Amino acid sequence: MRFRPVLFSCVAAALLLAACASQQSRDQHLAPDILYKSIQANLAAGNYKTAISRLQTMEARFPFNDYGTQAQLDLIYANYMNQNYDAAEDAADRFIREHPRHADVDYAYYMKGVAYFDEAPGPFMRLFRHDIYQRDPSNAQKSFQAFQLLLQKFPDTKYAADARQRLLYLRDRLADYQWAVADYYMRRGAWISAVQRADTIVKNYPESPRVEDALKILYTAYSRLGLTDLADSTRKVLDLNFPGADPNYKPHAPA
Repeated sequence: MRFRPVLFSCVAAALLLAACASQQSRDQHLAPDILYKSIQANLAAGNYKTAISRLQTMEARFPFNDYGTQAQLDLIYANYMNQNYDAAEDAADRFIREHPRHADVDYAYYMKGVAYFDEAPGPFMRLFRHDIYQRDPSNAQKSFQAFQLLLQKFPDTKYAADARQRLLYLRDRLADYQWAVADYYMRRGAWISAVQRADTIVKNYPESPRVEDALKILYTAYSRLGLTDLADSTRKVLDLNFPGADPNYKPHAPA
C-alpha cells in the first residue's frame, strides 16, 4: 500500500509528459493565427507555463515572420507573469538586440525594468533598517538604469508615467541604501569609506531626501580627516540648500 503514492506520482508524471508531447505535436500543425489565439487564451487563463512552451514552439516554427517576432515579445510577459524574472530579462534583452527598431521595442525596455524591479526587496525592508547596508541593491540599480534608458530613448512612450514613478521610488531606495552604508562607516570611524558613499548620493541621486544627510556626512568626515577646504566648501553647499541645518552628522544607533 505504501508504494501507491510513488506509483501514482510516476503515472501522473508520465501522463503529464504525454499531454505535453501531444500538445507540442498539435501545435506543429496549427495555422499560425489559430495557434496564436490559443496561446492568448492560455495567457488570459493564467496558464503561463503552458503559454511559454507554446510560444517557444511558435517562435521556432515562424522565425522570420510577424508571428515569430510576436512570440518573442510575448515570452517577456509570460515569463514575467510566471515569476521567471531572469528569463523575462533575457527575453527582453534578446528582443532589444534582434529588433531594435520594432514598434514595440519600448515595451521590452519597460518590462526589463519591471522584472528587475520585482526582483528587488520590497518596501518592507524599511522596517528593518538595521541591516539595510547588508542587502544587495544590484537588481534595484539595474531596474533604475533600465527605466532611465527607456525614458532617454522613448521620452513619449506610453510607459513613461509608470517608469517615472518607479524611478522616484528606486532613487529614494538606492539613496537610502548608500546612506545606511555611510552611516555604518561613520559609526566605525571609517571616514574615507563614508565619504565615498555620501558622495554617491550627492552625485547620483541629487534630488533624493537623503542629500541633506549626505552633505552632513561629507562635512563631518572631511573635518575628521583634516580636509578643511573640502569641509568648508561642503558647508557652503549645505547652508545654501538647507539653511540653518546643523552641519555635524550624528550617526544613527543600530536598531
